[in-house]
Amino acid sequence: MTRYPKSFLGIYAGVLTAAFAVLLLGGARSPLNAKFDTIDVQRINVREPDGTLRMVISDHAAFPGLVLRGKEYPHDRPQAGMLFFNDEGSEQGGLIFAGSKSADGKVDSGLSLTFDRYEQDQQLQLIGLDQNGRTLAGMQVNDVPDRPIREDMEERAKLQAMPEQARQALMASRHDAGYYGAPRYYAGKSRDDNSVVMLNDAKGNPRLLLTVTPEGKAAIQFLDADGKERRTLTADEAVGSR
Repeated sequence: MTRYPKSFLGIYAGVLTAAFAVLLLGGARSPLNAKFDTIDVQRINVREPDGTLRMVISDHAAFPGLVLRGKEYPHDRPQAGMLFFNDEGSEQGGLIFAGSKSADGKVDSGLSLTFDRYEQDQQLQLIGLDQNGRTLAGMQVNDVPDRPIREDMEERAKLQAMPEQARQALMASRHDAGYYGAPRYYAGKSRDDNSVVMLNDAKGNPRLLLTVTPEGKAAIQFLDADGKERRTLTADEAVGSR
């Protein structure tokens, strides 16, 4: 067996030590800054150093349920997209999208960008839909309750166990009381191709409607709580009243 002088072994050990130090101080950090041309993945979780979830990018199959303070509740969403989470690991909005054409040629496609109230549902939404040749695109503002949405998620099993008639009666009374909130404002394009601004009361009933048809006819409609027209003001009537 070949033997090396002790001086050579000392030099060799010193070189190995220096190389290991360089690896620890520099090379070991390289995986944190890796570069790829293409990544195929079903889901990406972005987390803080303490593990708090801050963002999810996912396909439909791996899309999470509703996450509140790090706890996930069942919540079916048949879309792919991206979800945002606040400093406490609770969902705070997201971007979801889906779309397909059936065998008979019917299109069902849509995209939604939402901004949630703290520990509640969406209070601002940008939406675009294309369903069977009818499209809708605009911005909607919603009233949402003060209570944490966690309470509603935990109540689901109790509601599902109720007799159907009793559950329907309870939900109807809650709707009348605005228990789950209601849409208050919409501006955009309606399914009948009109440009629309809609203002609703606290129960979600449309009360004031501004419309412009594709032909350019403009109108202001005043509605009662049942959606019946109380008065309509057109451009010609506005000119004639001066």
